[in-house]
Amino acid sequence: MLKRIPGILIVAALVLLCVQCAKKGMPEGGPEDEEPPKFIRANPENYNTNFNADEIRIFFNEYIKLEDARQQIVISPPIEPRPSILPMGSARKDVRIQNLDSLQENTTYTINFGKSIVDNNEGNPLPYFKYVFSTGDYLDSLKISGTIKDAYQKAPSEFISIFLYEVDSTFSDSLVYKETPRYITYTLDSTVNFELENLKEGTYQILAVEDKNDNYNFNPKTEKIGFIKNYITLPTDSTYNITIFKEQLDFEAERPKLLKGNQILFGYEGSKGIDSVEINLLTPKPEGFQSRIVKDRKTDTLYYWYNIRPENDSLSFEVVSPKRRDTLFTKIAEAERDSLQITSEPTGSIEFEQSYRLRANTPITGFDQDLISIRDGDSTLVPFNAEMRSLENEIVISFDKEESSKYQVMTLPGAVTDLFGDTNDTIRNTLSTKSYADYGSIILTLQNVDRFPIVVQLTNEKGEVQKEKYSTGESNFHFRFLKPGKHLIRVIFDENENRKWDTGDYLKRIQPEEIQYYRDTIEVRSNWDMPETFTLD
Repeated sequence: MLKRIPGILIVAALVLLCVQCAKKGMPEGGPEDEEPPKFIRANPENYNTNFNADEIRIFFNEYIKLEDARQQIVISPPIEPRPSILPMGSARKDVRIQNLDSLQENTTYTINFGKSIVDNNEGNPLPYFKYVFSTGDYLDSLKISGTIKDAYQKAPSEFISIFLYEVDSTFSDSLVYKETPRYITYTLDSTVNFELENLKEGTYQILAVEDKNDNYNFNPKTEKIGFIKNYITLPTDSTYNITIFKEQLDFEAERPKLLKGNQILFGYEGSKGIDSVEINLLTPKPEGFQSRIVKDRKTDTLYYWYNIRPENDSLSFEVVSPKRRDTLFTKIAEAERDSLQITSEPTGSIEFEQSYRLRANTPITGFDQDLISIRDGDSTLVPFNAEMRSLENEIVISFDKEESSKYQVMTLPGAVTDLFGDTNDTIRNTLSTKSYADYGSIILTLQNVDRFPIVVQLTNEKGEVQKEKYSTGESNFHFRFLKPGKHLIRVIFDENENRKWDTGDYLKRIQPEEIQYYRDTIEVRSNWDMPETFTLD
């Protein structure tokens, strides 16, 4: 007697059979393609002379696409308007360069594709492929090379552009702001090295520019620049080391505007000379009129405060800086002003070498040190020094501290007075210190220091200064009370002896002060002294 097979078993068998069949027919696949596209030929051929074609076609062995073409592809000398370069967005086996109707006579052109040419499937790049041609009967063949370093940072940014301007009767240093250079390249593969090829004989100004907007000009507001002091002459066997820097721009005030009652906001560009800026009210002042300037701690802003509102609805100001004298206007109206509020920093924990600060939202005009006191855990008075910093609008209090200790800082009413005659209420703050064992230290020895004075700085990995020491002859330093973590060391050669690093100035032909970085990142550990020897170049 035949038994009926349940339907569910039949379905399961069919599914299993399909899976097995699928496995048998499934390709195993080969190794991942890691080969870049290969150049086959070009029409006209690469490195041709007497070029007069309307279009260039460059053929490859597989489908390719162009990535980041605007950044990666550099034409030198630049062709204006820039030629059309295809493919854009789609894949094909050739690159087409069109709109070549503005070429100069007897000129060698280089089209450097950088790392823009990649295969369509895996994105493998064909690095630094070049197409070279000449509109004359020969190819220029000279070249120069060199390196780039950043004046302040340990490593320069990626893709620094190298500009070469021909020095002839029309050349001036200001051309970098408005004219396209004769030759252009950029640092190779995000390294510090560069190379310019197919150059003609002559005299040139070489510049390195952080060309952020890819317009082949220098914008000092946003970009860095580097230069070689003297012109270079080709041919040459020399290599060129260029240091790029961000110029410090001269102070320039923007149009002021009323922010709140008795407070005018002056935005500005450039901080050079800001410590000596004067803002003078030209509008007639009422009797008893007083004013103060306060700098914002985070933004490029100055606040002009006044205690009594002038009768005029419009105010006229003279803004005087070392390089400028401007007359600016703004309208004012009745508005409620801020009342005095005092904040303190830090709160809670304080570092051994850290100062205590009192800050106000209105201009501080004076303070009474006798109304400020610091007591330790035994209620013993602790001596301190206090100073008012007008531009920063703060009172800085410094005192010696012991490990694992608590300090009570008391600011009594009337200790701080502002521009409007208002005074503070009582301010209490309890501060504590950690144990010495919570910190590490670096014992640094400098070798081969060939000149003084120097500024020795300890920074975090972002380049932010954590500690610094100034030396006019000492080569041994002990950085104490360091928080655990990674640190960098840099040495500034203070040529003008102003105890800080100074940047360069392109038009004045001033190079930035030299900085040397210790090669290694130092890992600071708690309760550990790290001996380090830094041999300078």
